[in-house]
Amino acid sequence: MAENRDDGLNDLRKRIAAAKARQAPPPPKEEHYSQAQQGWRMVIELVSGLLIGFGIGYGIDVLAGTMPIFLVLFTLLGFGAGVNVMVRTAKEIQAKKMAEEAGEKKDDARG
Repeated sequence: MAENRDDGLNDLRKRIAAAKARQAPPPPKEEHYSQAQQGWRMVIELVSGLLIGFGIGYGIDVLAGTMPIFLVLFTLLGFGAGVNVMVRTAKEIQAKKMAEEAGEKKDDARG
């Protein structure tokens, strides 16, 4: 009788484990960067370009005694460099996303 009870208990455990496995959510996809992190990365790139351009322009103006010619010029150049880096980052993110989607489509076609 104890043996019958153990068999029933083991059978119940197996069925519970199988039901849990069926209802378990799929493992989350591991994303290297979240969208918020990517957005902050782009903002930091733009601001750092501006600040570096501002610093270089201000330094040259102080050394040359020509306020604010180089300050304005290098701030604009820093802004342009920051925008350029942002555009490259956006293209890189888009290329990775398209590669992931292409990989998923290949997996769907095989399945």
